[in-house]
Amino acid sequence: MKKLQLIGFVILYTLLSTSVFANVLKDIKGKVTDASTKQTLPGATIFIPDLKVTAQTNSDGEFTLNNLPSRGTYLVEVHFIGYKTATQTINFATASVLEFSLQPTAIETKEVVITGSLISSTSKRNSASAAVLGKDQLLQPSTNLIDALTKIPGVSQITTGPSISKPVIRGLGYNRIVTLDDGIKQQGQQWGDEHGIEIDQFKSDRVEVLRGAASLIYGSDALGGVINLLEPSSAPEGQVKGEFITNYATNNGLTANSLMLNGNENGFVWRARGTYKNAYSFKTPTGYFPNSGFNETDLSGMIGLNKSWGYTHLNVSNFRNNIGFYEPTLDAAGNFVKEDGNPFSSSDFKSRDLEYPRQDIRHFKIALNNNFIIGDGNLKADFGYQQNQRRELEDGPDPSLFFDLKTYNADLKYYIHETSNGWQPVFGISADAGKSQNKGIEFLIPAYNTYGVGVFAYAKKNWENNTFSLGARYDYRKNIGKQLFVDGDEQFPAFENKFSNVSGALGFTHQFNEEWNFKANAGSAFRAPNPAELGSNGVHEGTFRYEIGNPNLSPERSYQVDAALEYEGKVVSASASIYNNYVHNFIYASNNGEIITAEGDEYPVYRYGQVNANLYGAEASLTIHPVSFIHFENTFGYVHAQNNTLGRPLAFIPAGTLRNELRFEPKIKGTNDAYLSVGINSAFKQNRVDAVFETPTSGYTLLNAGIGATFNLGKQPVKLSVSANNLLNQKYYDALSRFKPGRFDYENPNLGVYNTGRNITFGLYVPFTLVK
Repeated sequence: MKKLQLIGFVILYTLLSTSVFANVLKDIKGKVTDASTKQTLPGATIFIPDLKVTAQTNSDGEFTLNNLPSRGTYLVEVHFIGYKTATQTINFATASVLEFSLQPTAIETKEVVITGSLISSTSKRNSASAAVLGKDQLLQPSTNLIDALTKIPGVSQITTGPSISKPVIRGLGYNRIVTLDDGIKQQGQQWGDEHGIEIDQFKSDRVEVLRGAASLIYGSDALGGVINLLEPSSAPEGQVKGEFITNYATNNGLTANSLMLNGNENGFVWRARGTYKNAYSFKTPTGYFPNSGFNETDLSGMIGLNKSWGYTHLNVSNFRNNIGFYEPTLDAAGNFVKEDGNPFSSSDFKSRDLEYPRQDIRHFKIALNNNFIIGDGNLKADFGYQQNQRRELEDGPDPSLFFDLKTYNADLKYYIHETSNGWQPVFGISADAGKSQNKGIEFLIPAYNTYGVGVFAYAKKNWENNTFSLGARYDYRKNIGKQLFVDGDEQFPAFENKFSNVSGALGFTHQFNEEWNFKANAGSAFRAPNPAELGSNGVHEGTFRYEIGNPNLSPERSYQVDAALEYEGKVVSASASIYNNYVHNFIYASNNGEIITAEGDEYPVYRYGQVNANLYGAEASLTIHPVSFIHFENTFGYVHAQNNTLGRPLAFIPAGTLRNELRFEPKIKGTNDAYLSVGINSAFKQNRVDAVFETPTSGYTLLNAGIGATFNLGKQPVKLSVSANNLLNQKYYDALSRFKPGRFDYENPNLGVYNTGRNITFGLYVPFTLVK
């Protein structure tokens, strides 16, 4: 009932806002043409990111942008397959007719707009080390959203089989990465080893990854980077569009289906999506891993207004995931068996009914995103409420561990339009409050309340081929841990911590010419300890260890620099970047051989402590199009991490990676976007480990392949694809797998579970228009 009341309130707010922020309506017309032939381009997409306004060119290459504000300067981007994305900053006060001439290209353009930084701009004008995955890339087969992002150099994942992935950017993960969904921070027990991000992998049209510290924008927890999930753009005026996605994977029988509808009628916009995924146990090159199936359901929707005064969008989503777990039990031959010692049958492995133990995760979220044109600027106001419930079920439906976390967010930013001398100032304030309760019969972390507030100022200046940005931020955070007695013994003492910090950042870009671009950043960031690090005291189910927090932890402080050089030509595009990130008071849990008996079993004890750490590395990409139908793409990423305090490597750092893919893209009559691909994914040895509680991993090379094309059934496009991962069924352990030897079972450090074996995925994607 409370959730329905909250939804009703924000709907009323949305409707009332139309009369509060009135503005003069304006429509702007335009045309899109081929720069070489001067012919018009029907079907090109025109998008204004800061207003969430979309239009498409008609059969004559013409378009109309409706319900625009009568003043203000905004970035407009134009997309069309086979052409460089065009961007132009438009002053609406003087604009009447727009003309865009697109340049044909065989190279995938890097001139994309980045919105996850404070001011939307092209990548060449944005100093942040950012990468973008579009819809086509996100549709390529992957087990979840984070798995799809690992194509980006510098991005890795902590895996617990194919069902759970946690993002790692430049060697940092957990609470050091911020995930933005519907404009607000995703809050879902990020501190946990086996806790995913709980977001529908199909709901976003674009994902931006900001590599490097972003505390200036997002405060604490953005020490390592940001993953910004962007909702699909609104349908063009008067249209109802949609898409249907379905995938089937042979390895674990994964079926994934998603249906979306998206409409726009005179600025009233709406969207609805439903997604369901189901899988049985996954198979390694040596056999199935018991009870590793999962099922996932997500329902989401949006209603909103795009008007001359700006926009207001209400997003609601309800996510649920059930994931099976297996506590290793071996027979005399070393084979996995049931807890009672009986062997598994083939039907057990392919059953979609999950056994115990398993997780039951639920995440409800409501977000109100606004952008109001006020005076000589615009006010972006984002408000969010989330409830994350995580149930750990051991022997039956009654949870042993049960975390119930409610989080409230508010974020206000006022943007002043670019001045005559090129400066663009932004001022902001953000606040959040969280309340976590324990509703189970076992306890790992104390119940707690957390509060945070931050204020910042930022400015960016464009002149000629240069961009300079600077900013500063102040944050305050308070954590209150609740006391708890169990059977007369104090399991959690009460604690209260207050942290404050100032962050700063500088950025610079320079365009030497149309092909060459340089960018650099320097800054400091911080992260306040989370309640799990401060107050844990119990068995962490799923990780098979006993964790003990430290209420005397200090905040982490990061000092980071990075630089990148980019080239984009007619045949070749390339980039290379280097970075160094020194983290003072780096927080991590370590085991030094201590064992404790709890609940009748023995567990290794992991205690939270602090060291000084240094992480440096490099990322590179090279794409070659020698002819229009050959695409050769290569990426490289490496991070070197050192525990300076103890003089040994930092634990659980990803291995260096090298990805190579050769794609043939022939023109076949009756099809579009046809391709045949062969890829090699290689990981180097990871011998730089903390030998006290981590084992090395060998290098490996995986062979992948794919084929696909878009067919037209009448006027309806249908995209079909088949892909094969680990085609040779290679045995391997990824360096960040929680199932690798030494991390899976402390009693038997040689016991491990290989990563997923051969997997062939069949995909179908159908975009459609119901009303035009």
